[in-house]
Amino acid sequence: MHPGKRKRKNASAMKLVGKLVAVFRKAAGLTQAQLAALVGHQVETISSIEQGRRALLPDLAAKLDERLDTKGALAMAVANMPEVDLIPAWAEEYLELEREALALCFFANQVLPGLLQTENYARAVFDSRVPTFSREEIDTHVGTRLKRQEIMRREVPPTTSFVISEAIVRDRLGGNEVHQESLRHLRDRAALPGISLQVMPLGRTTHAGLDGPFILLETPDFQRIAYTETQRGSQLISNPDEISIISQRYAMLRTQALNAEDTKSLLDRLLGEL
Repeated sequence: MHPGKRKRKNASAMKLVGKLVAVFRKAAGLTQAQLAALVGHQVETISSIEQGRRALLPDLAAKLDERLDTKGALAMAVANMPEVDLIPAWAEEYLELEREALALCFFANQVLPGLLQTENYARAVFDSRVPTFSREEIDTHVGTRLKRQEIMRREVPPTTSFVISEAIVRDRLGGNEVHQESLRHLRDRAALPGISLQVMPLGRTTHAGLDGPFILLETPDFQRIAYTETQRGSQLISNPDEISIISQRYAMLRTQALNAEDTKSLLDRLLGEL
């Protein structure tokens, strides 16, 4: 099945696969920390999988089979897990990390980050998808996107920074009314404490984000992880060298973008032109 069409795995099946991982790990005489180091993941990832709280994805299943000498048992289990809904499996691990994050940094150059989207804007995003989604699929994806925004209403929300291209705020995805609504929503978010919103202006002669959009997050145990998406999938990055490079890029992007006050002025100006 194509990655973009995978569905969320059944919870009871996730628990069963998690128990298998724990059994194989213990049989190999490894702690969770030792196994995490062998496969290049965080200890929390292995712990969550073994507890059935996080889906074991195919790439990691293959690595575990290799390291634990399980002759493809975990990959086979993952391939045959029942599927129950329409949430992309390759995004599950990031979504769980996002829900628990202490801090989030977003660079976006084509579409508003999900945490800044209104319902109508999100619907326009999924309406634009090629090949098209069914109405049921669009409703499911929009609902999931809006549910993600609950983290911004936590008692202690994550510290969040956004750098977004000016092209995004000028684009009229969904039509004039959706555009106006989105600009007002952005202006409201820009005024909230704990949120930094900066627009990267058009016409720059240098740009630190030419390799594309990304997200940096800090976990409750102060680990830094990056997340990138491509046309056909996504990638979680935990390698310290790679995290350092992405962090440097984000720091440079923040110096190249309009500051927070100038960004608010730009949004006010765009709203005044409508």
